[in-house]
Amino acid sequence: MRRFGLIGYPLSHTFSPGYFADKFAENGIENCEYKAYSLDSMDKYVELVKSDFTGLNVTIPYKEKVMPYLDVLSEEAIEIGAVNTIHFVNGKSYGYNSDVYGFSQSLVNWIGEDLPAKALILGSGGASKAVAYVCLKLNIDASIVSRKKGYLNYKDIDKKILNTHHLIVNTTPLGMSPQIDAFPDLQYALMNEAHYCYDLVYNPEITRFMQKARDHGAKAKNGYEMLILQAEKSWDIWNS
Repeated sequence: MRRFGLIGYPLSHTFSPGYFADKFAENGIENCEYKAYSLDSMDKYVELVKSDFTGLNVTIPYKEKVMPYLDVLSEEAIEIGAVNTIHFVNGKSYGYNSDVYGFSQSLVNWIGEDLPAKALILGSGGASKAVAYVCLKLNIDASIVSRKKGYLNYKDIDKKILNTHHLIVNTTPLGMSPQIDAFPDLQYALMNEAHYCYDLVYNPEITRFMQKARDHGAKAKNGYEMLILQAEKSWDIWNS
């Protein structure tokens, strides 16, 4: 039996187990299982991987924290500073970041090749780092917005900044089910049809961030396509 899974905390609602169960069934893939493992500490991760796994996906809050526990990191994972895919081979663990592929492909699928010149990335966690890496590769000048020190603060996002930053990516869990009424603290009334608002949250289908952006003419997209793309990239890594 080849074992796969997702680690994170909390994991009250997650897409991956159902997606992979359907994938295994529809493609006649036998002797594989994919489960969610809600781990409240990295100590639990150490215990978990004493079992025999082929691969794991990693989500909040462990994309950065898991890195010191891995034997080998891909160049992208090192540059980004976050891992969301782990492959176990011959007793060694290899860390990758398939969020890069998922976000990059999804963004180009949505907007096309003529991408905005500047972006605001909301949040400073592991997903934010992957998005910032993609923006760098796509020649988009991106600024990270966070309540943490050292970053652009939400209260600093004024009309002047919004007039020049037409891509806004929410990488925070704000608005994710079950806390569906939450949303990033922005001046949505200053947005217009020139803005593209991408929410990495996929449940609910239309988040408050997306709806408030659309109410003022902006275009908005959720993270479901990115999730599928990064999941398929993870599968490719595990079977490489």
